[in-house]
Amino acid sequence: MEKIIFFDLDGTLIDSTDAIVSTFYHSFKELEFEFNGSDEDIKALIGYPLDVMYVELGVEDERKWDFVDAYKQRYRTISIAQTTLLQNAVASLELASSFARLAIVTTKTTQYTIPLLEHMDIMKYFEGIIGRQEVKNPKPHPEPIYKAIELLNIDKENHDIYMIGDTKLDLIAAKDAKIKGVGVLCGYGQFDELSSYTNAIFRDSLEAVKHIKKC
Repeated sequence: MEKIIFFDLDGTLIDSTDAIVSTFYHSFKELEFEFNGSDEDIKALIGYPLDVMYVELGVEDERKWDFVDAYKQRYRTISIAQTTLLQNAVASLELASSFARLAIVTTKTTQYTIPLLEHMDIMKYFEGIIGRQEVKNPKPHPEPIYKAIELLNIDKENHDIYMIGDTKLDLIAAKDAKIKGVGVLCGYGQFDELSSYTNAIFRDSLEAVKHIKKC
């Protein structure tokens, strides 16, 4: 049975923490919002859509899209310089591509993600990306996974499909889409949280891929 692997990005393959956190502070300053939280409050929400993050951080609902716009304007200019590949990310993709078809399922904006991944020379491993702009309902809703299945033109009955991610959002989406969720501990989720949704939890994406290969 052909294997399919969907990868999350932030905390799974790449580390863009500095870019994300600094851009939130930039938007707060630009829109004169007094943020009383901490870096950790921002990091705890990474993986959720930007509009959800801003509201959770105290921005009024009617202003959230102004902050999202300010965020995107700045993020697209600094993301490449302030994002790095996580340890073993390339090795995991090289191995995964040797036995499976790959795609990305992320909450990041696709139009900014593609240049970033091309700069890192890893876009070549993927058949496509399902990002925030391709769906109405982002993770933890299963819609992004359904879209990725459609993108690859596959059927669940004849394929062994996995979702690798570092947060409960990835694993909930996988569970609700009735595919196999695999958690990694190299990002923002903690073991106790991830273990509520899967028994397959590994140190990083390379260990996760090695596990999938053996399944």
